[in-house]
Amino acid sequence: MCLAIPGRVIRWLNRDATFARAEVEFDGVRRVCHMACVPDVETDDYVIVHAGVAISRVNAAEAERTLADLSRLNGLDADQEPSL
Repeated sequence: MCLAIPGRVIRWLNRDATFARAEVEFDGVRRVCHMACVPDVETDDYVIVHAGVAISRVNAAEAERTLADLSRLNGLDADQEPSL
């Protein structure tokens, strides 16, 4: 199974069409991600990132909802079932 998570674009490092890179923040952790698939994204936009590659833009409300769900799941005990 693959997992892609939302992150907020902090700053562009390179906007080259092939080698575009930006610093993206995930819950306080910043990573450099490849951005060639989302060249029109701006600073403070949210992107979905899989394996270090931003694959699409996502609206802020959806990104915040997903991050809240992930945070809630992270807080569950291993033997506890998530409530739906």
